[in-house]
Amino acid sequence: MSFTGDIYGFRKNGKSHGDVFTTPEVVRFMLDLIGYTADKDLSRFRILEPSFGQGDFLFEIQRRIAQSATTHDFDYVRAFSENVCGCELDPDKYERTVNALRDLCPGYRAFNLKNEDFLFTKWNMDFDFIVGNPPYVRYENIPSQTRESYKSIFRTFHYRCDLYVLFYEHSLAMLKKEGRHSFICSNRWIKNEYGRKLRATVCSAYHLDFLIDIEGLNPFHEAVLAYPAITVISNTALHDATQFATIDNLNDLRIPISTVPKQLRCADNWDNLFLEGSNDLFSIEEQGFSIGIGVATGADKILIGTDLKDKIEDELLLPVINSRDLSGDRLNWRGEFLINPYRPDGALIDLDDYPKAHKYLDSYRHMLEQRHIVRKGRCWYSLIDKIKPSLKSLPKILLPDISGNRRIFVDNGLFYPAHNIYYVIGHRGEDLEVLAAILMSDFARKQIKNLSNKMNGGFPRWQSQNLRRLRIPFIRKIQSKLRSRLLDAYRNDNQDSINLIVEEIIGSQREPVSKSYRDCTPISLFDFDFEVV
Repeated sequence: MSFTGDIYGFRKNGKSHGDVFTTPEVVRFMLDLIGYTADKDLSRFRILEPSFGQGDFLFEIQRRIAQSATTHDFDYVRAFSENVCGCELDPDKYERTVNALRDLCPGYRAFNLKNEDFLFTKWNMDFDFIVGNPPYVRYENIPSQTRESYKSIFRTFHYRCDLYVLFYEHSLAMLKKEGRHSFICSNRWIKNEYGRKLRATVCSAYHLDFLIDIEGLNPFHEAVLAYPAITVISNTALHDATQFATIDNLNDLRIPISTVPKQLRCADNWDNLFLEGSNDLFSIEEQGFSIGIGVATGADKILIGTDLKDKIEDELLLPVINSRDLSGDRLNWRGEFLINPYRPDGALIDLDDYPKAHKYLDSYRHMLEQRHIVRKGRCWYSLIDKIKPSLKSLPKILLPDISGNRRIFVDNGLFYPAHNIYYVIGHRGEDLEVLAAILMSDFARKQIKNLSNKMNGGFPRWQSQNLRRLRIPFIRKIQSKLRSRLLDAYRNDNQDSINLIVEEIIGSQREPVSKSYRDCTPISLFDFDFEVV
């Protein structure tokens, strides 16, 4: 796939956003997987590659049509010209690829290869096969005018989705009945919020035949952090079990592949798709806890620091904790404070009442005014997020977004979390310690690993969307002896004991808990008016 840099900008390596190409091994595997093979009469099938770039798929398709023509005795040049369709936005790549195809196939006419944006392309045909590697362009790299046009066209343009989501929607709409569609792409749409509407579309109108995790491979011509997976989607009403596989070695990239069937019947099932054996357990929020994320300022280097005590009035400073303070399985606060420019009622302070803060902030006014929130009309010294005054003093679990820690910490009301910390509140100390112990267990971490995209080092991502989907034992129904043992294991940092005790607790709660416990209302941050000392 390929998208031009003058439209979508350039990556740090100088290449265009979305401009990443697929290795021949993966191309061959994907075409085999959808059944586009030379033993068939390929003159009978129409195939589309929505963003063909350097022609990685087109050259292999050309080779297979040539082989098929020798067996099935059809006009190879005509079949290749008429039945192979595609788009490429970059004019230079378009010309190079078309010229190379003409060299390989004298007489080839490229009237079904278009030099335009696939997402605005209309085809007067549908396709038996659709295959490719759609462009990866993040939401913020799509020009605002283009973004608005896409939003008016595509139902799956949801939240801050990547451009490839729209390639799925547009191409699937062109798939014939019984046709097959395969993309190699980021797997984030399978798990993240921005893929919710695409998941619903696939589940309601199509069938996910294969989901093949190839994060352990390097399926592209360069190393990219793309969380790649291969999907095969068919336009069929027959909803058999979806086949799941993980491939970590190029030698295993062949058919037959070792797959594990899972039932996937409707959109509602996707939330629990990666949570085997957890149907009789409970979410964190069902148990009365609330999940949040720390404060974003838009200018941490100015508004957070260790040297602010001498520059800002004490009443405007909050001790702030961030992910760097939670490393090596230790909580080691480095003495940073956050400037809180808000009164207890949520309104901004009058800087004239705080001469030290006024002088300090005014010295950085030009930089603070460059923030997006200020250009949108907010006051120049406001934060991106408002401060919730009682949050500092609440007991809370602290979870860095990406963490190599095994230990999970409970703050008993000393710190305000920064934007790279997720937190859990809603109960007093002991219940939070029990929950922290469960989150430390292999049982919970396996769920987090399955729910989230793998990061460098395989560290878990404690994002709120993942925390909300976890299924764990009901904390208030844990037997008192097991609860005491779990608390002791947590306080003594005994990981092996935590794992064993959590498994015992799960076994003891396999009998369904009364529905009344499921009806617990999550407790709002503002329901707490006590101070922890």
